[in-house]
Order: sequence, then structure tokens, then C-alpha cells
Amino acid sequence: MKMGVYLLPSPAFLVVLFISFVTLSVHPEPALAITRHYKFDVVLQNVTRLCKTRSTVTVNGKFPGPRIVAREGDRLLIKVVNHVENNISIHWHGIRQLRSGWADGPAYITQCPIQTGQSYVYNYTIVGQRGTLWWHAHISWLRSTIYGPLIILPKLGTPYPFAKPYKEVPLIFGEWFNADPEAIINQAMQTGGGPNVSDAYTINGFPGPLYNCSAQDTFKMKVKAGKTYLLRMINAALNDELFFSIANHTLTVVDVDAVYVKPFDTETLLIAPGQTTNVLLRTKPRHPNAKFFMSARPYVTGQGTFDNSTVAGILEYEEPPKTIQSSHSPNKLPIYKPSLPPLNDTSFATKFTSKLRSLASAEFPANVPLKVDRQFLFTVGLGTNPCSKNQTCQGPNGTKFAASVSNVSFVMPTKALLQAHHFGQSKGVYSPNFPTSPLVPFNYTGTPPNNTVVSNGTKLVVLPFNTSVELIMQDTSILGAESHPLHLHGFNFFVVGQGFGNFDPKKDPGNFNLVDPVERNTVGVPSGGWVAIRFLADNPGVWFMHCHLEVHTSWGLEDGLGCPGWKASQSEAVSSTS
Repeated sequence: MKMGVYLLPSPAFLVVLFISFVTLSVHPEPALAITRHYKFDVVLQNVTRLCKTRSTVTVNGKFPGPRIVAREGDRLLIKVVNHVENNISIHWHGIRQLRSGWADGPAYITQCPIQTGQSYVYNYTIVGQRGTLWWHAHISWLRSTIYGPLIILPKLGTPYPFAKPYKEVPLIFGEWFNADPEAIINQAMQTGGGPNVSDAYTINGFPGPLYNCSAQDTFKMKVKAGKTYLLRMINAALNDELFFSIANHTLTVVDVDAVYVKPFDTETLLIAPGQTTNVLLRTKPRHPNAKFFMSARPYVTGQGTFDNSTVAGILEYEEPPKTIQSSHSPNKLPIYKPSLPPLNDTSFATKFTSKLRSLASAEFPANVPLKVDRQFLFTVGLGTNPCSKNQTCQGPNGTKFAASVSNVSFVMPTKALLQAHHFGQSKGVYSPNFPTSPLVPFNYTGTPPNNTVVSNGTKLVVLPFNTSVELIMQDTSILGAESHPLHLHGFNFFVVGQGFGNFDPKKDPGNFNLVDPVERNTVGVPSGGWVAIRFLADNPGVWFMHCHLEVHTSWGLEDGLGCPGWKASQSEAVSSTS
């Protein structure tokens, strides 16, 4: 099966829950906005890839799922109906959810999951955002097949801060497993070992010609010579950061995580799970009598196994009407392949991320908090849990793999945290005493301590409304240093600094960029290093912060942020019985 391009109109590892509450209007109604209705039916669908067919959990029978298109200021009402045996919830990744925390979607954080035969209406307004975001399941590993683009166009009459593209094309990267991903992670959690890796990467659901039995399952993008295309790229892969390049073409980065950046050219880009990147592709002035691979493969920093394969789509030029008699048959044109960085090229990763700067213009300012009310230092990394009695475990030295923030491995509650807070039932559900810094400091990136056992609990950080926060996230060498893409729900943040080794609170802040730092919702903590972010806790709710490597979230690399004071109607509070 071939998939053509679809076009748009032109115009956990670490979990931290933040709670910030104040009485405000739940759904502001901006002028000239409209309400858009979508219906998501979660159903089983037979999907065949790599000559393997399996019953797959999908939205509306599509893999990937349907795209949502809206404009800044629009209100979205999305009814999700669960027709499968799995519990379901949907997260609208990157949407600020201003005063609409019940619609954020992570199961047992802002809602109970949607049970079989039940439904839930996600009701939120897009405030002050435009660009590329995405949606995905937010329970267990179901997001391996339940995901899709969420495209936010500027308000009518508002141009992009770059030349208007001829066409817009979403490119969404994913991972395909021949086995059921739910069975894979369930087995890993039981044995304590690492889960089996994926069998292929995909572009818009298709693995492409470099995999066995997949020449017909290739995403092909047809372009015209001398045109500019806006590629809206999303990394929906479960566990892998990806390098991406188009052979013999230069890309101009203009937007990340639905925030405009100062444009810069690159042959290759790096995109972590959860992140989005908009780039301009300027095609060649004439038909090049060639085809070009659009390729992606992983950036790897950890010591575990990984899917060491490459996904490719094909960029094809349309023949001009007057030159139908080309010297080359379209099927015999040469295909050029891009040169991607080595799998562990941290130097490229660092140079690429350092080029990302906010536009910081009068129309799109970078409102970096200059005064900091609360400072935090969180370590993020792996660890272990003891093996149960009478069980043989497959983790390090007969233990079970775990992951933690500041050595606290997050225990998912059985009652949604926002619901527990709202109804004053937090006792026994969570504790609001997450440490502001590691209780036992050590040389975080040096020789690791002998004791790798984590503590376990459901602990949150509680912030007063409008607190300005500086958070340092420090990787550790416990069971190996590794890059961790951290996603914060409910907020964007500014990446004011990053470096390698241990963060130095006396020297490193002097190098912070407080003028035009990139603004994101997901950032990579460098392998063996640290990253500093700042944000204003101006969004009431309970918010999840976690590593977007799904295996790390499964192991407990997450935390919660709470910002108390907000009250909402009881009818909004419950999606199904906890």
C-alpha cells in the first residue's frame, strides 16, 4: 500500500506535577473564534506492516490517527468513545490548557481513564498558541498507535513571520512493533528487565523501503520545483530521539513546539520524542532527474538495547507539463541517500540545540522570568527496585529496573490527582513534599554510588499561583548516563542554559541566556549533563512532568506539580469512576 502526501491549507522519564490554583473563567471566548467538533472512536483495527498483521488499537480505524486542524483562539470539543477493552485517555501534547486542566488527559493525573463503553468530552480553548502540536494516548504504551497531528493555524489574517509556503505537509515519526506493545511492557514490568525494542520506525505510519517487505509501504512526498514547503514534523516514537535529513536539500528551522524561533539552516535536525519542529523546504529550481530519501534514525546515549534501523520516505519531483518526455523514467531515476550523524553523536546534538533561539520580537516576545521565586534541582536517571521474594528478575544484578526524579520513583495513584485535590480527598493519595533538591547529594556524573535502590512514592511539588520557577534537571551516571527528553504539561518554559558534568550554582547561572532562550514544552536533558529552565506557574491545575521515553515513565521517572486555589464545576471533574 502506498501513502501519498496529505496537505494542509497554507496561511518519562521524569514526571513532575505542578499545581497552581486560582478562581478564573474556565473557558475564555476570544473574538472571531469558532468551536470545532471532533469525534474519536477508539476501536480495534487490523494493521499490516513488515508483512505482519496484528489487531491494533486505533482512533477511527486509522494509523496514525486523524489530524486536528484549528486556529489560534478556537474552542475544541472532542468526544472520545472507548470501544476496546483497554482503558483510554488522550493528551493534547503542548496545549497550555489555561483553566481547562480537566481536559489535559494523562490517566490518573487529571482524569480517571475512559473505561470500556464509556466516553469523555475534552473541552478546551487554544489561547495564544499557533504551530504544530500533537495528540496521543496517555496511559501505558497505547500511544504507540494512538497518535496524530494537532495543527494550529494563526488567526485569520495573521501571516507567518516567514514567507508563505506553497504547501504544508505533516511528517509524524513513530515506532512499529510486530508484537502487541501492551504485552511487551507488561512482560518487562513483571520480569524487571528492559522491554523488547521496536521492529521499525515509521513516517506517517509507513516504514519504507529499507525494511523487509515494505517497499510498497513507503511515504512519498511529491513536490514541484522552485517551491517552498512547510514540513510540520512530530516525533511520536515511544523511546527514541531521531536524526532526520533529506538528501541534497537544506532545511530552515522556523518553529519548535509551536513557538517561532530565529530561522537557521541545517542539513540535519534532531527531534526528541514529544517534540515538534517546523522547517521550510525549498525545492530545487528545476526537476533534478532524481529522487531523494527522507531518512531518520536514532540518536542513542544509553547503555540498553535499541532499534538500530533507519526509516525512509521518498521525495519525488513532479514532471513539468512541457517536459513529460524526460530522459529518465520515473521508476528508474537514481535515489540519493542523506548522510546522517553517527548514532551517538552528542556533539552534533549539542550544536543543533544551541542554535535554537526564540524569535524575541515585538509581536512574539520572549517573556523570560528575570526574578526567580523558587529554585529546584532535580536529578533524573535510572535505578533499581529489589526483586520480590521467590522471583527471578532480569534487571541489573537480579533486581528490577526503575527510574526516578531525585531518587523518588513515581507511583501512579489509583485516583486521579486533580480529582483528589478538587474534592479535598488528597490524604492517602499523594503527599505535597517532593524534595527541592536531592536529599543525599553525590557526584552526579562521576563514579556512581554502589546503592542504586530508589525510593517509591506519589509526591508532588506545590507552587503558589504566579510563582516564577527555575528548575535545574541533572542527569546522573547511575546505570549509565543518558539523554532524557522531559515534557512539562500545562506550561511552556524557557531553556536558559545547559551543560555537561555537574551543574555549578556559582558559575553556570552567569552564562544563562535571559534574552532570547528557546521556548518549549519538551527539552532534552543532555547525557551526563544538565539543563536549566524557567517558567511562570500561571496555570492553575495539577500538571505532570515526565520523561517522554515511555520506558522511563513506566519505570517511574516522573513527578507532579500542583498550583492550588482553582475551583471548577463538579461536572467537569470526573470522566469515569476511579
